[in-house]
Parts: sequence; C-alpha cells; structure tokens
Amino acid sequence: MDVNQIRKEFPILDQEVNGHPLVYLDSAATSQKPKAVLQKLDEYYRSHNSNVHRGVHTLGNRATEGYEGAREKVRNFINANSTKEIIFTRGTTTAINKVAYSYARANLKKGDEIVITPMEHHSNIIPWQQAAKATGADLKYIPLQPDGTITLEDVEKTITNKTKVVAMVHVSNVLGTINPIKEVATIAHKNGAILLVDGAQSTPHMRVDVQELDCDFFTFSAHKMCGPSGVGVLYGKQELLEKMEPVEFGGEMIDFVDLYESTWKELPWKFEGGTPIIAGAIGLGAAIDFIEEIGIENIEAHEKDLAAYAMQRLRTIEGIEIYGPEKRAGLVTFNLDGVHPHDLATALDQQGIAVRAGHHCAQPLMKWLKVSATARASFYLYNTREEIDKLVVGLEKTKEFFGDVF
Repeated sequence: MDVNQIRKEFPILDQEVNGHPLVYLDSAATSQKPKAVLQKLDEYYRSHNSNVHRGVHTLGNRATEGYEGAREKVRNFINANSTKEIIFTRGTTTAINKVAYSYARANLKKGDEIVITPMEHHSNIIPWQQAAKATGADLKYIPLQPDGTITLEDVEKTITNKTKVVAMVHVSNVLGTINPIKEVATIAHKNGAILLVDGAQSTPHMRVDVQELDCDFFTFSAHKMCGPSGVGVLYGKQELLEKMEPVEFGGEMIDFVDLYESTWKELPWKFEGGTPIIAGAIGLGAAIDFIEEIGIENIEAHEKDLAAYAMQRLRTIEGIEIYGPEKRAGLVTFNLDGVHPHDLATALDQQGIAVRAGHHCAQPLMKWLKVSATARASFYLYNTREEIDKLVVGLEKTKEFFGDVF
C-alpha cells in the first residue's frame, strides 16, 4: 500500500502545529477521517437529510437506504450471519452497557460469576461492577503475566461452571496485547458462559470474523476506524438478542403502543429507540468502503511493521521503559525517566507531535504496572517510519530539556 498516497486522503494531516508539520500518533484515541467519509457526510446533509423508516417520500427513502445499507456493510465487514445481529449504538461504551443491563441483569443471580481482565478499558469494567452489585454475582479477574498477556491455563482456572459472563478486550489500548479470543470463547462456552468482546482497538486494524471467533457479543466504535464520532456497533448472536429486552424505550423501536402495554419491533430495531444515528451510520459505511479498498490485511501488516520499528528505535533512548509484550498491535506505551507523561506529551506537542498521556481509562492496569500514568504513541494506516524517527528525535530533545532543568 502507498502510504504517501493514503495520507493525501486525510486533509487534517496537511497542517503545521506549533510551527512543525503535524505528526499524529494518537489514533488509538480517535482516528482521522478521509475525504471519502467527509464527503459522504456532507452529501447526506446537503441532499438526503431525512428521518428513516417512517417516511414514504423520496428523501426518507434515500436516508433509509443509506442507513440500512450501512448495516449490511457492517455485517459483511465483521462476517455476522445476519443484519438482525447488527445494532447501531453511540459507541463501544453504550454497546457494552446494553449487554450489561439487558442480558447480564436478567440472567445473573447471587453466586454467579463475571470474569474480566485487569487490562480492560473502564468501559468494560464499570458496567460489570454495576451488574455484579445489582445481581449479587461475583466479579473475578484473569491474572496477567509479567509482559501483560494472559495464558489459557489461567483462563481455564478462572472460568468455572459458575461463570455466566466473560468480558474481554480483543486488543489492549495500553499494552497492545492481542488476546486469544477464539480459544477463550471455547473455554467460556464449555462452562456455559457467554463471551463479550471489546473490539474498539482491533476492528480498525485487523480482520475480524465474529463467526470464526465464536464470541456471543462484539462491540466497536466508528471514530477509531476513519468514521465519525458518536456511532458504534453491537453485534450479538441472534438467539441471544431475541431473548433480550430493550433498555431504551420510545419511538422507532416499537411495533404497537396501547395505553397500558406496548410491543417491540423485531431485530435489530427493537434496540434502536428514538431517531437513530443516521449520518453516523452512513459515515461508518463510507469508512468501511475506504478500509476495504485499501485492504484490512495491508493495514495490519503496515501497523505491525510500524510497531516493530518503533520498539527498535525507542529502545535506543536511555531511560525509556516500554510496557507490554513483544508481539503487539500498532501502539507503544512508555515512560521516560524523570519526565512526567503529561510534561512529555506537552513537550512533544510543541514539536508538532501528538501522543496520548494519562491513565488511558485503564486505572487498574496502571496500578498493576505500578505507575500513575504513561505516554502512548499509536499508529494507523497513514503513519510512516519517518514519523517514528521524528518521535525519537522529539523524545531526545525532551529528555535533554528536562535534564538541563533539573
């Protein structure tokens, strides 16, 4: 793939920040948007803006075709069995909460177990904490190895016949760890549990096949994969979704309303109460088209190369500590001796380099790492080795500056 040509599709990258060409290394937080997505959103609002499903006029039909067409693109992209299994949400967080409320609270009781890992994003911890409190279920954690991975032996020991829900990140937003989802699904199902996967950091970067993974629920967000913010996806196996009750009620998700009783639409619409995220879904569809044109396998190979190169180059800096396993997704999280991550990120920003600093919505993992915060450089299809070289130069300058100050 021609990265220089790809970069031309992202207008935001063609600018200077603080007098330097922008080096954007924060795609794990949110990715930038290509012209194809920006144009599709503009086209929708200029030419097709209307509500979906309810109208019979031309604009309504166009909007509905765009919205439901995007659902089919999502289904194909993650290889779901049916569009009935694709529910549009506000994002990964909302999708996880829907399952924690609708499925978990209806199926858990005192003495049951919920199993997660310490590497989870807060959005895959707090909903399960609340579900455990509401039902009396016990919350358990699969232990981490020193390099931030999990072993299947520990998975086997942690998941028991009391376990009813397993929730796990596919790729850690801090460590870059890629979890063995298919094998975990086998262990969970053997014990009668369901598996939810947080795919926010995997779906933009590698081929996801939910049928091959055999997960029961899978979630991701558009804004991390070249799409607009405020829209995401909950995939669920149809037989599970059919049995679940909606958690949001109102227009769009109903079939019939009487004074004292109501009935719901069929899947997937019973989980999409209110005016749906029409433009967002259409924008996500355009993002999927863009990614598919480049090839998700090409993107994955490119990012693996960048991650390996970044690890090699960063290790030349004295006093740097890198967290996570050797085999990882396209991000590197680190600290530099004597420099707080927030100061580090500020100093890099003055050189036009955007990285993330803080606890990355993973405070339990920070505690496990025995740090309060870290810096993170994350890569996507538009990043280059030259940008990693600029990061290394920027870190050396930052180290020199703070060394002189102190």
